[in-house]
Amino acid sequence: MIFNIQRYSTHDGEGIRTIIFFKGCPLRCQWCSNPESQSSGPSLMYDRRICKNFGDCINTDPDAITPGSTGIHINRSAIPDPLKFRDRCLSRALTVSGENKSVEELLLEIDKDMPFYHQSNGGVTLSGGEPLSQGSGLIALLQELKKRNIDVSVETSLHVNWKKVERCLGLIGTYLVDLKHVNEEKFRFYTQGDLGLVLTNLRKLAENKENIIIRIPVIPGFNHTEHEMQNIIDFAANLTPVKEIHFIPYHTLGIEKYAMLGMDYVFESKKPVDPTELKGYTRYTQTKGLIIRIGG
Repeated sequence: MIFNIQRYSTHDGEGIRTIIFFKGCPLRCQWCSNPESQSSGPSLMYDRRICKNFGDCINTDPDAITPGSTGIHINRSAIPDPLKFRDRCLSRALTVSGENKSVEELLLEIDKDMPFYHQSNGGVTLSGGEPLSQGSGLIALLQELKKRNIDVSVETSLHVNWKKVERCLGLIGTYLVDLKHVNEEKFRFYTQGDLGLVLTNLRKLAENKENIIIRIPVIPGFNHTEHEMQNIIDFAANLTPVKEIHFIPYHTLGIEKYAMLGMDYVFESKKPVDPTELKGYTRYTQTKGLIIRIGG
């Protein structure tokens, strides 16, 4: 299941790219900018700011949605299948994030951008969510892209069983690995994940001599200190295939999505990280002989 296809992107890989965003993620990063990607199923999103109170959503399921003084109230626990609300809201205040697309449907979208790939050395980037957690359809897509000689990058946390990664070897050109921390306790508290799984997979990926770019999200209160960042950089620099590190400054661009999903955003009080705050990190990275980029 995907929740977005972004075209003509010049980030997240070389050249002009088509980015396919998959739903479903094993982590619960407290600063996640795509919270709609966490669930593997469809997500109901409600933007109170543009609600016109037409009432079509209430008529669709009056037990789950009721009128209020400033819009509607949604009992999400009473909605096992949000898909019934797709295209019901004329004002687009209530939308469903996520839809199933076949490999053939995705290839039709990708084929439209082929001229841009050839002109710019671009290609397709798989994002999410966690693309490597997807089922057999992912491999079928990767095999078809390989047949078409389309460059593929994947944005991944590597928080999956190694077999999920191993099946992709030889089918992905570049792994954009999100390395958040190297402290197990902090990683578990802020992401609900297993750091050991990530680091083991990263070492195995390096042993297979895959093309790896490390991406470090710079998150205040989590890893935004000289000591923590140097530890992360040191780990990355010791992986032979790693020649490049991207620093991704924390931002709040996804904050409205939490309200639309009925979720709390615990990082609401944190200020965005200005790129000028990264000078110490970039200087240290340069001492390791690595290429640096700020942003995707």
